[in-house]
Amino acid sequence: MKAIRRFTVRTVLPAELAAVGELAANLRWSWHEPTRRLFASIDPVLWNELDHDPVALLGAVEPSRLDALAHDGAFIAEAERLVADLESYLREPRWYQGLADAPARIAYFSPEFGIASAIPQYSGGLGILAGDHLKSASDLGVPLIGVGLFYRAGYFRQAIDRDGWQKESYPVLDPDGLPMQMLKEHDGTAVRITLALPEGRALHARVWKMQVGRVELLLLDTDIPDNGDDLRGVTDRLYGGGGEHRLLQELLLGIGGVRALGRYVELTGTEAPEVFHTNEGHAGFLGLERISDLIAEGLTFAEALQVVRAGTLFTTHTPVPAGIDRFDIGLIERYFSTELLPGVDVHDVLALGAEDYESGDSGVFNMAVMGLRLAQRANGVSQLHGDVSRGMFGQLWPDFDQDDVPITSVTNGVHAPTWTDPMMMALAKEKLGTYDTAAADWASDAVSDADLWAVRRRMREQLVQDARQRVVAAFEEEHPGATAPAWMHNVLDPDVLTIGFARRVPTYKRLTLMLHDQDRLRALLTDPERPVQLVIAGKSHPADDAGKALIQRLVKFAQHPDVRERIVFLPNYDIAMARLLYPGTDIWLNNPLRPLEACGTSGMKAALNGSLNLSILDGWWNEYYDGENGWAIPSADAAGDGAERDALEAQSMYDLVEHQIAPRFYARDADGLPRRWLQSIRHTLSTLSPELSADRMVREYVERLYVPAAHSRRTITAHGLQPARDLAAFKVRAAQQWDHVAVTHVESGGVQSPQVGDELKVRAHVQLAELDPSEVLVEVVFGRAGAGDDLAETHRRELVLDSNELGQPATFVGTVPLERSGSWGYNVQVTPRHALLANRAETGLVAVAH
Repeated sequence: MKAIRRFTVRTVLPAELAAVGELAANLRWSWHEPTRRLFASIDPVLWNELDHDPVALLGAVEPSRLDALAHDGAFIAEAERLVADLESYLREPRWYQGLADAPARIAYFSPEFGIASAIPQYSGGLGILAGDHLKSASDLGVPLIGVGLFYRAGYFRQAIDRDGWQKESYPVLDPDGLPMQMLKEHDGTAVRITLALPEGRALHARVWKMQVGRVELLLLDTDIPDNGDDLRGVTDRLYGGGGEHRLLQELLLGIGGVRALGRYVELTGTEAPEVFHTNEGHAGFLGLERISDLIAEGLTFAEALQVVRAGTLFTTHTPVPAGIDRFDIGLIERYFSTELLPGVDVHDVLALGAEDYESGDSGVFNMAVMGLRLAQRANGVSQLHGDVSRGMFGQLWPDFDQDDVPITSVTNGVHAPTWTDPMMMALAKEKLGTYDTAAADWASDAVSDADLWAVRRRMREQLVQDARQRVVAAFEEEHPGATAPAWMHNVLDPDVLTIGFARRVPTYKRLTLMLHDQDRLRALLTDPERPVQLVIAGKSHPADDAGKALIQRLVKFAQHPDVRERIVFLPNYDIAMARLLYPGTDIWLNNPLRPLEACGTSGMKAALNGSLNLSILDGWWNEYYDGENGWAIPSADAAGDGAERDALEAQSMYDLVEHQIAPRFYARDADGLPRRWLQSIRHTLSTLSPELSADRMVREYVERLYVPAAHSRRTITAHGLQPARDLAAFKVRAAQQWDHVAVTHVESGGVQSPQVGDELKVRAHVQLAELDPSEVLVEVVFGRAGAGDDLAETHRRELVLDSNELGQPATFVGTVPLERSGSWGYNVQVTPRHALLANRAETGLVAVAH
């Protein structure tokens, strides 16, 4: 008989174990190795079976064991020491507290957060990145508060059937069994957030709070009696349902999230956020809720928009338009023609998400476009992705060159304490005196080659053991009552060159590129002298049959008797698997279609453990590959079609493995050590560990984006919000006058035969209409002149006002330094100037000489 309802009864710990309960309540245990060791010591078998979940562990362990621990002085002393350490960690100043004039608080909105395997609120890289962002913010003392949704069934659990086809199941999570607490009013009742819906309906949500080190994470949940059955299911699954279901989730995340945040601030008396960080377009509606609040204070929509933009950052993670949420215009109009956002006119909402540019679709509402229009600052997640994003969204600034599109980049990073194997941390502590592997001196002789190789071998062996257990368990799940074949207990070899590949499985990531020439792959796997083995994992979206077909093809190949001990597909890729998979690989493989990988952080996590990368020059690898930290697969961008490109890139991949990677791995000296390989490991650890750390990433966000955004917001809200009114009025006036602004003539002189060291004098005549000269920025843009007179490697110099006679164009003058030889060119560009504009392209207005 099956239960009709599941629920969790939390254990009551003996008073002597109160410290253990405190440790379980703060998710710092998900990355703090001493705390994890304490929980593992309670019951190592249960700890592993329960996905390293201390709340579940304390509920499942036998009462007799808890009683024994309550009388174990050494255990109690260690628990109390760890609580004291946690309290110190939460209280003491850290890096952020040494900054001057930094924002008092930053709100970070994301549709998913990957923090621990026991809390499956993530689908892939976006969620893992968000979790790492919170963790590093905590470690650095950044006063971040996260906002998301609590999905009752998370993403999905993956299994592979006998035909190799992916099957999805959705185990229901009980929030009472997770390390989180309900946010309550002063009278003890649950906080309720309400959104007005069409037809007079309402969506209600409660709010859960998780403590992630020093960072709070608020999660909204609609599975409450206040809602009917259909609305209770709004937060049922991550990325589940159709267009309207997804819209409801995003309305709740953005609008409901701001309301939950406001209530939290009121209840706790903490600082309200000065900066709002929108992690992808899913949370974009947060800006509209804040506009509604400002309209209630007396601002117009246009004025409120300036305030919201000043304090908002938008991060895009997709390099392809297909990855952006787009809703039918009629659906958006229906939902916003209600009391959902008091004071906000539906037509103003529609304008924000309109694809009102040449290649746009007038029938859709684009969430990324709205996110960019609601944010004064925006970024991609690698240098290459920033450039791709400037091209993809450039039509929002149609008259600007791609380099001038105001989207910068902050390359992603990964949280080193989470993703570095405990064996690597122990080696760093023993030999280098620190657990901080990202700052350790891996070039030091204190760590011998033998030390490093021994740890690398143990991590590979750890992966092999875990893979065998997973293969056996997957077989027995699919064949109830049957015993797994003996060969499954012997898959993989801890002394064979191990290549890992694990990621989501959309077609552009090319899971099956390795199968392009199956005979060539088979020869590599079974080479008698230099064999290779592959460990592969990944989930395809439940609605993506093309992705599922790729998995099926790979699984069927891996079942062939001659290769089945050298290639395995591990189902249900998650954080628990990943923490062993990344360290256990010698090579991390990534072969997307360039430039469709925004960043690709899995290879970063492998590198933190000394693995080398074999990757297409895409995402982060494009900027960090240096010839010693791995291998670059040449991109066949000029191929005639996709099939030819796949063939060329697969051939390059096989050649690199056969002729460079395997020979270097198996070349051993008299001590049995691959010295050349170890040289690359040391180089990778020394040079990449600090760069790939999420601490570096969060510092960049703080210094380059959060602090400037906070300063902009403070300035625009001063003096009773008058600067916001002034900026809105200026933008209107500039737009009205701009059709009459023109560069009418440009003169140059000062040199006869230009040579390096000369200065070219430039004089520009600019028709300003009714604008004042102080309201425009006039610049000479100069650089190398290429084919078609296109300028490259450009530089800028401001031209200063020389004269402004009534009825005549204003004259601006300046010089161009001729610092290099070759073909040079220049032009003059005019844009609106205002102290509250963050960049020259913000208004979208520009005039150039013709």
